[in-house]
Amino acid sequence: MGEIAAAAGARVITAEQAMVLVRERGRAMADASAAAATGMTAVLGGDRDEVLQAIERHGLVAANDNGPGQVVAAGTQEQLEALAADPPARAKLRPLAVAGAFHSSHMAPAVDHVAALARSVSVHDPRTRLISNRDGTVVHDGPEVLRRIVGQIARPVRWDLCLETMADLGVTGILEMPPAGTLTGIAKRFFRGRGMTVETFALDSPDQLDDARDFCEKHGEVSPIDTTPTWRMVVSPMKGVFHRDEQAAAADLLSPGVTIGDVASLRDKVAVTARHGGQVVEWLVEDGDLVSPGQPLLRLHPEGVA
Repeated sequence: MGEIAAAAGARVITAEQAMVLVRERGRAMADASAAAATGMTAVLGGDRDEVLQAIERHGLVAANDNGPGQVVAAGTQEQLEALAADPPARAKLRPLAVAGAFHSSHMAPAVDHVAALARSVSVHDPRTRLISNRDGTVVHDGPEVLRRIVGQIARPVRWDLCLETMADLGVTGILEMPPAGTLTGIAKRFFRGRGMTVETFALDSPDQLDDARDFCEKHGEVSPIDTTPTWRMVVSPMKGVFHRDEQAAAADLLSPGVTIGDVASLRDKVAVTARHGGQVVEWLVEDGDLVSPGQPLLRLHPEGVA
C-alpha cells in the first residue's frame, strides 16, 4: 500500500481513488490468499547470494528484497517449512504473521481484479520524482505508475533498488509513513554502510504530525507545478549514461511513444520514451552525458506548436 500512498502524495491519483484501490486490493488479496495455504518468512542476515539461492532452491520467491540483511521469502507453507529445515548459513528465519504469499504469483487473481478496476481511474503525471519499488527507477508517467501499482501485487518489491536511487539522488531525509520503523531501520543501515548521513523519521502517531511537518519542511522540495503544464518534460528513469536516439535527435516533431534514447548503468539499460510526443522545444542533455534519476532530458510542447 505504500506505493499507493506515494502515488496519492505525488498527485498521480486522488486520495479518494487511493482509498478505493486499497480497499479493493485488500479484498482481492484476501480472496487469493484463501485459495491455498501460503505465507512469508523474513530471512535476516547471511550471505546475500546464499540466501537468494536457498530461497530459489525451495521453490520460493524473494518477494521483498529490502536491502542489507533482510530478504522476505514467499510461497506455500510446505515450501517455507522446507526452508526452515534447510536455512542459509548464518541466517535467522522469522515467519511473518500475514495471510498469504504477497508479491508473488499466488496473488495473480488479485491482479486481474484490480486491473479491471484501474481502467476507470483517471491519472495525472507525478508532480515530483516518484521511485517505483518494482525496479528503483523514477517514473514520470501517470498511466505507467498505475500499471506498476497493479502489477506489484504479484511482483517482488525491490526496496533495495529504491535505496540505491535515493543515494543517487542525494536525499538528506526519509520519512516513513505508519506503521513505521522497519524501513527507516533498514535505511539507516544502508546509508551508514555508504558513509552517508541521512536523517530518518518514523511517523507512528498523530502527536508526531507537527514534528513530521517540520521534518518535511527541512528536507523536502516544493513542486512549482499546480496545474497541467502547457509543455512536458521527459526525464531520466535512473542514474547512468544517456545515449540519444539518432532519429529522435534529428526530428523536430516526435510521435507519441517514440523512443528518444536510453540510459545505461552497470546494472541495466532502460529505454526512454516520449509518451505524449509533440514538438521538440529543447534537448537538455547531450549524447553521452551522465544523468541522475528524474533529471530532465527533453522538453516538448504536447500540441506540436512552439
